[in-house]
Amino acid sequence: MEGLDRRAVLRTGLLAGGAGAAAVAATHLAVEANRAGVGSRAAAPTAVRPAVLPFRGSRQSGVVDAPQPFAAFVGLDLPEGATRLTCRRLMRVWTDDIERLMAARGPLTDLEPELAAVPSRLSVTVAVGPGFYAAAGLDAVRPSWLAPLPAFAVDRLNRDWPQTDVLLQIRADSPVSVAHAARRLVVGAEPLAVQRWVQRGFREPLTDARPGMPFRNLFGQVDGTVQPATDGSDDRLVWLGADPATGGDGAEAAGTPAPKGLAGGTSLVIRRIAMNLDTWDQIDRAGREHAVGRRLGSGAPLTGRVEADLPDLAATDDLGFPVIDPVSHVRRAMATEPHERILRAPYSYDDPPAPGQRSNCGLVFVSFQADPVRQFVPIQQRLAEADLLNIWTTPLSSGVYAVLPGAQAGEDLGAALLD
Repeated sequence: MEGLDRRAVLRTGLLAGGAGAAAVAATHLAVEANRAGVGSRAAAPTAVRPAVLPFRGSRQSGVVDAPQPFAAFVGLDLPEGATRLTCRRLMRVWTDDIERLMAARGPLTDLEPELAAVPSRLSVTVAVGPGFYAAAGLDAVRPSWLAPLPAFAVDRLNRDWPQTDVLLQIRADSPVSVAHAARRLVVGAEPLAVQRWVQRGFREPLTDARPGMPFRNLFGQVDGTVQPATDGSDDRLVWLGADPATGGDGAEAAGTPAPKGLAGGTSLVIRRIAMNLDTWDQIDRAGREHAVGRRLGSGAPLTGRVEADLPDLAATDDLGFPVIDPVSHVRRAMATEPHERILRAPYSYDDPPAPGQRSNCGLVFVSFQADPVRQFVPIQQRLAEADLLNIWTTPLSSGVYAVLPGAQAGEDLGAALLD
């Protein structure tokens, strides 16, 4: 099966008869004509943001782009006996399919290309785990940080959500685009990769009224207030092999050297965190804000007026108690070193509850950083040791992946690593 080129098969008519192939071709032509406005006199509406994100380039989309409101995270494993050739073929298939999908065109084997035809800022980001390196015979060049995170005391990891060989992050402004892309990429990858799990998520859409509004989770908490800049000035904190000229000064300006084949890539940490909304509902607003260390409405620290204000950890109330509790979430999550900053891109989930449950909600925590051991782990260790929000949250899964560099013209994803 590995040697079978599905596109060649499709072109020679082995997967569809002459009439079927003609129908598929006609459908593609109709969709392209519709997108080009052929036969229509209606003027195209002016988009507030680009409807199509770029696929080709030195870096993949879906990292520093404004997060789309809908997402799916798909974990896949390579088959037993997979080799570097398996990995190359998988990346070749996905490169072609993702490029088409992000350009609002269905893959060549897509029998419902109409579902791909509406631009919705679709981005597909491909990341690989330790198993991918092992299958490709590249363990000798695997980054040291591409390994399971340390065991944290708060973790209750579920075997149904394991670390996988490959991860797809699929985001779009439309849930239809997310669902269609996920289906096409999973089906198109078989038997080169097999789906293990899927986690869908959502978040508030960015609007003209609130263009900079960060993510607000299901506790009502504004999440991700302190972020690296995405204008290039903090590239060393996010991207591997970032240009030292874009960094700060001193040792930090050197950035993180890129492991073999990952220049222009980054690392991705994903953790599924259950949130007990039933017991959270039993806490009054003052208690909630005390646990978070910020006002829920504005996101401002309890010692400030606006979200951007720095927390005053030395401030005390009339009785001499700290205004911001030493074990509040904001206090424990604060960086103690300049490099302890990560680019958060989380999503909420609200899955069907099991019989007898009222809810099954939580957070799909996602972060990008040049080195998760140096940047993410110290933050998480402090949170695991003492964070009032641990009363209502339980991490159920954890994974670390290497986000591949982008594919330049004529290249497949992962070319620098696999060739």
